[in-house]
Amino acid sequence: MRLVVALGGNALLRRGEPLSAANQLANIRVAAAQLARVASQHAMVLTHGNGPQVGLLALQGAAYTAVATYPLDVLGAETEGMIGYLLEQELSNRLPATRRVATLLTRVEVDPQDPAFAHPTKPIGPVYTAEQAQELAANRHWTMAADGAGTRRVVASPLPLRVLGVDTIETLLAHDTLVIAAGGGGIPVARQGDNPDLQGVEAVIDKDLCSSLLARALHADCLLIATDVEGIYLDWGQRTQHLLQHTTPQELATLAFPAGSMGPKVAAASAFVAATGKRAIIGSLQQIEAMLQGQAGTQVRPD
Repeated sequence: MRLVVALGGNALLRRGEPLSAANQLANIRVAAAQLARVASQHAMVLTHGNGPQVGLLALQGAAYTAVATYPLDVLGAETEGMIGYLLEQELSNRLPATRRVATLLTRVEVDPQDPAFAHPTKPIGPVYTAEQAQELAANRHWTMAADGAGTRRVVASPLPLRVLGVDTIETLLAHDTLVIAAGGGGIPVARQGDNPDLQGVEAVIDKDLCSSLLARALHADCLLIATDVEGIYLDWGQRTQHLLQHTTPQELATLAFPAGSMGPKVAAASAFVAATGKRAIIGSLQQIEAMLQGQAGTQVRPD
């Protein structure tokens, strides 16, 4: 099969875990071991989140006050290189020498008038206490929002309109290359006013929505969204919570999910299935092989 696998940023850095290079590498090694087994049998395009990482770079940049903090499109490109390098190296260590692995910096066009710019929802960076969040909001003019039991910075997350470089990805796939692309949802670019040139914009695109768009452009056989939970849970956080094992876009449209976490995953899976008539899966990276076999995760199939 031709797979697009979207690897969650929180699967690379666990919730509450210090954002250290050593922790990130350790988690990527675990992820690479899981992914390599699947990649040995299927053509794969691997995307990944960057929420914790892009937030960390923004924090590090804010600590140096001699120049303004770099914009989010540039930080997004930096995370594509950083995470892509680590994934490429660890996957190359586990795959046969004949299997190529390539990381692409990927630009993704968005609408500069997208209402998301006025209503930030995408969590980035670490989790803060309420007191820390209040201080950061006051001192750095960041927008903060609840994330689980803590608080995180949220930024604009416009809808992806077009993934640039699909032809290049197709060429690499034709030469038996595992492609790492659209990391962090890709680098957000837009055409401003009457200027035909693309320019970077201050945003972080949701990687699941971008992965869904990319999977459709590549005519993928399956979209697999690998995260740090076992799938879509109903009644989350209540005594009655339970895993939704099989569902359809029609059923999912009747349910509500948090905008900054499971909501985009559900929307991404539903859009892919509705547009292609093929299957999408949401679940834990540790169960990726069982997910592909239909034995784990939330299996989203046509109505």
